[in-house]
Amino acid sequence: MNEIYLDNSSTTKPSRAVLEIVEKTMAEDWGNPSSMHKRGVDAERYLKQTAKILADILKVKDQEIVFTSGGTEANNMAILGTALANRRAGRTILTTGMEHPAVSEPVRVLEEFGFTVKIIPTDEEGRLDLTFLKENLNDDVILVSTMYVNNEIGAVVPVDEVARLVHELAPQALYHVDAIQAFGKYRIYPRREGIDLLSVSGHKLHGPKGSGFLYVSQTAKVRPIIYGGGQNGGRRSGTENVPGIAGLGVAAREAYTDFDQKIDHLYQLRDHLIEGLRRIDGVVIHGMPGREGAPQIVNAAFTGVGAEVLLHTLEDHQIYISAGSACSTHKRSGSPTLTAIHAPKEEMGSSVRFSFCETNTIEEIDRTLDVLRDVLPKLRRYQAR
Repeated sequence: MNEIYLDNSSTTKPSRAVLEIVEKTMAEDWGNPSSMHKRGVDAERYLKQTAKILADILKVKDQEIVFTSGGTEANNMAILGTALANRRAGRTILTTGMEHPAVSEPVRVLEEFGFTVKIIPTDEEGRLDLTFLKENLNDDVILVSTMYVNNEIGAVVPVDEVARLVHELAPQALYHVDAIQAFGKYRIYPRREGIDLLSVSGHKLHGPKGSGFLYVSQTAKVRPIIYGGGQNGGRRSGTENVPGIAGLGVAAREAYTDFDQKIDHLYQLRDHLIEGLRRIDGVVIHGMPGREGAPQIVNAAFTGVGAEVLLHTLEDHQIYISAGSACSTHKRSGSPTLTAIHAPKEEMGSSVRFSFCETNTIEEIDRTLDVLRDVLPKLRRYQAR
């Protein structure tokens, strides 16, 4: 019996081409890209190639790509770096209550240092309250930070509309978008959409862990948060992770090859799973309906069954899912996203996430549904005792 991996929003399996380029850069082209000799020049070539791949995808300049150790560092650089560089212009930051900890935690730290943080409310499906945003954009706002796609329920933020409001009503502010669950699933053009800062992680799109980047508009004033040898144009010091960056470039190029077919396939998987779940008693689907939501994420509450109990039961059948965000699994507090969308307490403890990639199949979804239909009545009887 083959395993079924439906936890692709936590991490993805690196592609064969990614593994090959990572091995090559570690075994053959292992020089320091800052070195001036041939070994260094050969290594630096991978950095330039990846910057060009990413810039071409986003329709931006190569120099606007800053390589990081992943999405968390990219988010921290965007938030802390913007606050440090612009604190004389204002002290207010706007964000939402359903952000990943890689955004909410640095924002919390800034609040401890005297910045004012305002939380944009969301409705039951994860839509932002744009009226609140309008009413709270003023001359003191220096940063607005939102996700593009929510990592737990797949809610999609209208980034172009948010950006328009930010630049009209608080022109001194920068707009940061956490696109870690969106890059590779949406065509994103920061200049056209009004995005000043954009965070991406490599291991969410079949690239290596420990790889990522931050797009920084040339007009954005962002202070480094890592100092040292001045790599990345002085914006992020430290010897570059050449294997990770090379793998990231290959993964990004693959993600946008045959893009429309891949996204259609993901929506077919999503629709098929949701249709099957709705035929099971006691299941509540969270997030936006249809194509309003992201193609790769389904969040569902199985009332009367604890999320971890269901996760491990499916694991016994070699089906792998997630109980919320993998990055907050070890925290005992409730899901910020489910809290933000006003989910009832009983749903918060029984919600799990299914997340797909292009190699998943309809047959895998059918088998998952068959197992759910078999185990749920037994689990509910057991937990009701």
